[in-house]
Amino acid sequence: MNAGLDQSTLDHIVQATIKRNIFGAVIYISSEDNSIDLISASGNITLEDPYYIASINKLFLSSIVLRLYAEDLIHINHKISDFISEELISELHVHNGQEYSNDLTIAHLLSHTSGLPCYLTDKLADGRKVMVELEAGIDQPWPIDKVFQSVKRMKTHFPPGKNGKAKYSDTNFQILNLIIEAVTGMPVKIVLKNLFKELNLHKTYVFENPLDDNFIPIFYKSKQIKIPQFLCSTQNDIISTAKDQMIFLKAFFNGFFFPRERLHEMEKWNNVFYPFKYGIGIQKFSLPRILSPFQPVPEMIGHSGSVGSLAFYVPEMEVYITGTTNQQAQPNIAFQAIIKLLTEFRKR
Repeated sequence: MNAGLDQSTLDHIVQATIKRNIFGAVIYISSEDNSIDLISASGNITLEDPYYIASINKLFLSSIVLRLYAEDLIHINHKISDFISEELISELHVHNGQEYSNDLTIAHLLSHTSGLPCYLTDKLADGRKVMVELEAGIDQPWPIDKVFQSVKRMKTHFPPGKNGKAKYSDTNFQILNLIIEAVTGMPVKIVLKNLFKELNLHKTYVFENPLDDNFIPIFYKSKQIKIPQFLCSTQNDIISTAKDQMIFLKAFFNGFFFPRERLHEMEKWNNVFYPFKYGIGIQKFSLPRILSPFQPVPEMIGHSGSVGSLAFYVPEMEVYITGTTNQQAQPNIAFQAIIKLLTEFRKR
């Protein structure tokens, strides 16, 4: 048993996250050999409560695409035009007057190297930012046809696959929905439901009922955000628990979807936004040694979400961490907590 980390220490770390505008938190840590397997919750979240995982859904979509790749049903270098109609793709990516739409590949989408604008965080043609409106509680549906129509009128960032360039964009993973559907012949939400069933994720589901209030409400600062129209429209927004997330995370990094010995193929890192890098379908949290010289923070790979949701594997320590602080305005609080957690884990 690790002398530096026990239940009371974890409880203390989780309880310490409950401060201004952090109304609840849950953190689960489990080692590769299961010698450590601890979970703690505080505030308005219990150990079993479902919560919105936000962009961790990208890791679920990546797992599906990587499985299709491992089964030779697709190749990540396939053009998206092999799966999506010309009508939808035409003029999707025009940069400095040149059309690049037919150059876009699955790998570009998975790695955020497409150069496509993000329909959520970049300015729309009319100057609005959808994320700002959602954070203000202005609910709105964004089905895939609306995403395509809007992106075609937005400014692109760079040509697809430009060396050293990456731009985090939710547009990429919405397009992956269509590729998954084209290859499997099923709506993406059904593919996701089958995945949940396969892994026995009993408390995990795709959000599709606008009246659903069976999960912890999302907070932006002190305000609850209710955006059911938006969550229903994406077809891939997920509600889950820390325990279900742990099952999925361990499956992901132990070869359930893509051979473990080939996972290094995904580690082609580009900077997206500090302190994150993005590979092929996975995210890396990496703090420079200069910022933590006495207790260096180990690299973590997996994915995070904008609400302070976490699903990371720490290779150096062979541990997995899942959970959330459920606060859109301060996702950094979750990382501060797990850095403290890993510092305690080292004390052995």
